[in-house]
Amino acid sequence: MTTDMAGVLLAGGLSRRMGGGDKCLRTLGSRTILERIVATVRPQVGPLVLNANGDPERFAEFGLPVAPDVVEGYAGPLAGVLTGIEWVRGTAPGIAWIASFATDAPFIPRDLVARMAAALEREGADLACARSGGQEHPVFGLWPVRLAGDLRRAMVEEGIRKVDAWTARYRLAVADFDVDPVDPFFNTNRPEDLAEAERLLRSGGVP
Repeated sequence: MTTDMAGVLLAGGLSRRMGGGDKCLRTLGSRTILERIVATVRPQVGPLVLNANGDPERFAEFGLPVAPDVVEGYAGPLAGVLTGIEWVRGTAPGIAWIASFATDAPFIPRDLVARMAAALEREGADLACARSGGQEHPVFGLWPVRLAGDLRRAMVEEGIRKVDAWTARYRLAVADFDVDPVDPFFNTNRPEDLAEAERLLRSGGVP
């Protein structure tokens, strides 16, 4: 599905719980978290864009297009999804779907997009997201580009900010992932989470 699927890496947040800065540029093992995620995501999608605000030069080494939020005010991951969708419409108009990825989860699955796409097709749904340990992860999702106008109206005219508040309007397929030996959607929101990720990495059994 890589040829008809674009990807957006969501890095537009303020990282308050991490003490500011870019969580995805923190080092885990010998590589940054973003470097790990890009390596995992690239084979799963076609065009890939990084959604980030501020000076894009800090991401220059990754060679990715950087798109700031199209909705002002640090409106959260839903704004990043809309940014990715509108970027695809402007740069790759033949692509009908976009996959979104948080950039604070260094252990995401290498078959994430394929399994979400399979769930989407199996259930005849409008959207898809990942789930592990009974918890849904709506920022890891598949989004049809055709809903760009609906999403923009919801954000700009209705003030919708929560991802699940918007996805609740549609049929949502869910792809389940095991949490053994580690939750693949473990995220490094806080310094102590980053320390735990280091421990998990050293223990083996994770990417």
